[in-house]
Amino acid sequence: MRLLIVEDEENLREILKKRLKGEHYSVDSCGDGIEAMEYMDMVEYDGIILDIMLPGKDGLEILKEIRERGNQTPVLMLTARDAIEDRVKGLDLGADDYMVKPFAFEELVARIRVMMRRKPQFTTNRIVFENLVLDRDMKKVWRDEREIILSGKEFMILEYLMRNPNIVLSRKQIEENVWDYDFEGGSNVVDVYIRYLRKKIDDGFEQKFIHTVRGLGYVLRKDD
Repeated sequence: MRLLIVEDEENLREILKKRLKGEHYSVDSCGDGIEAMEYMDMVEYDGIILDIMLPGKDGLEILKEIRERGNQTPVLMLTARDAIEDRVKGLDLGADDYMVKPFAFEELVARIRVMMRRKPQFTTNRIVFENLVLDRDMKKVWRDEREIILSGKEFMILEYLMRNPNIVLSRKQIEENVWDYDFEGGSNVVDVYIRYLRKKIDDGFEQKFIHTVRGLGYVLRKDD
């Protein structure tokens, strides 16, 4: 899942980015409201963490504008102001949740999980495909009840495939969902990780799940 953090406090922004990456999210971040709109014009995010007090364009303006455009990406508002009027205005404009700084990181992660479950494809943190199970809360994967140890990026790619079964996903779609703007990898990095995943997920099983569609990308499905 790919998140956007819009926060003008650089230290807080970088801490949140680092820790959310540790929770297996792909994270972009910026500290300016106008720049945030540019990010949202280029990428379809799964969730947005949005500060209210921002240079260029404040968080409430951003929220109002994206909702008027029909963008229903879940938004969690952050602010140092705890006036009830601010909370009400943010919620009335379409915010999904609201947190007042300072806050505990563990609570933020829990609220992000709850917020994401409002999207149809994220109604549960446990995904099952045949005998393959991925649990996002526990950060674990099993096949036939045998635990499979994955790296962070392998876990994120598998989750993306499992949330989109039987859909061919291009290399670009996988890269945009799993990596952020800081990524400077080679053109075949997705292929390399798919090869790692295939070895861990499919080796030793007659039924193969991860398939290559030549010229298009990859798909999670049962063998024909």
